[in-house]
Amino acid sequence: MGRIADVIAPPRMGTAFRWNLGSSWAGQIGDGVALAAGPLLVASLTREPVLIAAAAMVQRLPALALGLYAGAVVDRVDRRAVVLVANLARVLVLGVLVTTILTGGVSIGLLLGVLFVVGIAELFADTSWRAVLPMIVPPADLGIANARQMSGFLVGNQLLGPAVGAGLFALGAAVPFGLQAGALLLAAGLFTRVRLPAEHRARPSQHVGRDIVDGLRWIRHHAAVRTLTLVILAFNITWGAPWGVLVYWAQERLGVDAIGFGLLTTATAAGGIVAVLSYGRLEQRVPLGRLMKGCLLLEVLTHLALAVTTVWVVALAIMVVFGAYAFVWASLSSAVRQRATPIAYQGRVGSVYWVGLVGGLLIGQGLGGLIADRFGPAAPFWFAAVGAGLTLALVWRRLDSIAHADAGSA
Repeated sequence: MGRIADVIAPPRMGTAFRWNLGSSWAGQIGDGVALAAGPLLVASLTREPVLIAAAAMVQRLPALALGLYAGAVVDRVDRRAVVLVANLARVLVLGVLVTTILTGGVSIGLLLGVLFVVGIAELFADTSWRAVLPMIVPPADLGIANARQMSGFLVGNQLLGPAVGAGLFALGAAVPFGLQAGALLLAAGLFTRVRLPAEHRARPSQHVGRDIVDGLRWIRHHAAVRTLTLVILAFNITWGAPWGVLVYWAQERLGVDAIGFGLLTTATAAGGIVAVLSYGRLEQRVPLGRLMKGCLLLEVLTHLALAVTTVWVVALAIMVVFGAYAFVWASLSSAVRQRATPIAYQGRVGSVYWVGLVGGLLIGQGLGGLIADRFGPAAPFWFAAVGAGLTLALVWRRLDSIAHADAGSA
């Protein structure tokens, strides 16, 4: 057992990382359970499409409305305390939800409110967690650390959790949310074992707004992080366009049923698991700039391949490739940003990065629906290929220097 732990979290990365990793994995399982149980609960309370869509939107709204604020707060206060308080707040709110389900008092209005509050707490917890990782892991190991965290997301949030959540919902609507609350309580308990070094915070101003502006100014003057943030925004717009109508494309172009579509998404997760587990060897053997170029080039080629294929088996293989490079890119780009950002700015810079990611996805999903409606189910993939290709051409020469940016280059 000890050898397995050493492979997953090498001793050189420290005890704090191991506790942090266990906390993250426990939380991901809980969130994965809710990923399936949440929509099932919404559908049991209403059949109104607008309300069903609202249930998905209210969980994303905090990231857009409060993302920059959360980043500034995290850079002003004890980051460890933010993670603990936010997760405990989610446990309390979920406890209210479970109680109302058991007593028959749950309503769609109450559920929307719960989802919104949980989304706010999750935003603060995740923003602080992202700022904690560079404090407990040596810069050279940040890529592996992000990959190991990502493996918990893939297994717990995408594969194991949803299946468990759907099964438990059949036993009783309150059961999966009780399990989620328990998983978050465990995550908070494990995180109490994390010991952080002294934080080197920038001196906060009297107004959070000024701290936000200060963070934006830092990004504007740091060419590598500024470019990487813009790349994230652009690639998530192009990626969100076809993925927002993926089920429509799969039905119209591939002729698959619900099981076939489920296998497509599972193939993505399977490719991701292989990638994050082999990330350490990739980082050692392939220059980081070349690895970044390869991931983004594969994104363009993947969009092209999915635009032209009408064969389910071929699409399945492409999805495995997509999952592999996408999660290598996610681990690598996060590590590059964290290495380049001073500890005092990790919250604010990470929040701008996250707002760009979520905002890009929402913009892309809106565009994808309009494009598919006007030009057909394959058109969003053509849009994505062209948009991603043009973006990559613009930043191609700069990726080598971005990959090796550090705080000293600010």
